[in-house]
Amino acid sequence: MKALVSRLDSFGDVLLAGPAVRAVAARADHVTLLCGPLGEPAARMLPGVDEVVVWDAPWAGFDPPPVRPAEIAALLPRLAADTALVLTSFHQSPLPTALLLRLAGVARIAADSEDYPGSLLDVRHHRAPHAHEAEAALDLAAAAGFPPVDDGRLRVLPPPGTAALTGDGPYVVLHPGASVPARAWSPGRCAEAVRELTAAGHHVVVTGGPGERDLTAYVAGGTGLDLGGRTDAPLLAGVLARADAVVTGNTGPAHLAAATGTPVVSLFAPVVPAERWRPYGVPHVLLGDQRAPCADSRARTCPVPGHPCLESVTAQDVVAAVEKVVSAR
Repeated sequence: MKALVSRLDSFGDVLLAGPAVRAVAARADHVTLLCGPLGEPAARMLPGVDEVVVWDAPWAGFDPPPVRPAEIAALLPRLAADTALVLTSFHQSPLPTALLLRLAGVARIAADSEDYPGSLLDVRHHRAPHAHEAEAALDLAAAAGFPPVDDGRLRVLPPPGTAALTGDGPYVVLHPGASVPARAWSPGRCAEAVRELTAAGHHVVVTGGPGERDLTAYVAGGTGLDLGGRTDAPLLAGVLARADAVVTGNTGPAHLAAATGTPVVSLFAPVVPAERWRPYGVPHVLLGDQRAPCADSRARTCPVPGHPCLESVTAQDVVAAVEKVVSAR
């Protein structure tokens, strides 16, 4: 049996699909993962994936492309499968992807859908109202005939060694960037946390992407180790795996840390529900006012002057939370 799993969102979303992918892989001969460009690095790290198909869907992402019929026609032969799971967030419709898969000849398609699917779905599942994204994906997989085969935690393939980057001793990672501004702690607060964590006896490693070098250099200051722009996704997984704890916002590295088994201190802006997007399966502490006026707004830029849901968190709060998750581990 050839199976396809679709998750067209970002890096962290694809990581959260991992337990469901493993459930499918346990019963399928071949698993294709259909993802978007932002999710591709995560897709290539998931156990159970035999093939990755990357497509920038017109109905996904922050800056979706126009509909290009010729591109869709070229994509369809790559989507051949006997059965498919369409994984989406609670506020998204699976039906555009289901239509694409029907056009590709997929015989059996399962998805969570509140909208009437017509003939697009063979398994129309209703997700539990407050389920975490990882759990919701596993529930859908089970409804489609792929029950869980392990503990359901996030996982990635074994990452490369990174001692040459970080040194051999223990450390705490602080990742100051986020996918959207509303989910990021301010650079000043991050820099203060690096200084306070160092004063508390922790070696601090600051991580970030190629476009965040100025940010990581400022946050690391004279006390942290700046790895901004020096880690691709597998190397970042290696850095996070060896950390005592990871401090970051609600963004991809929080889920990557969880996938490596590392505790997370999450600066969690409540623009999306923590019950669905918190670090999954590892010791974690959520910092931030979860009842702030921006709660559940899905805002990309904070709608409240001063970003009070996160700016109310202090560096001392972070130090205390790091001690808590490290001891829990």
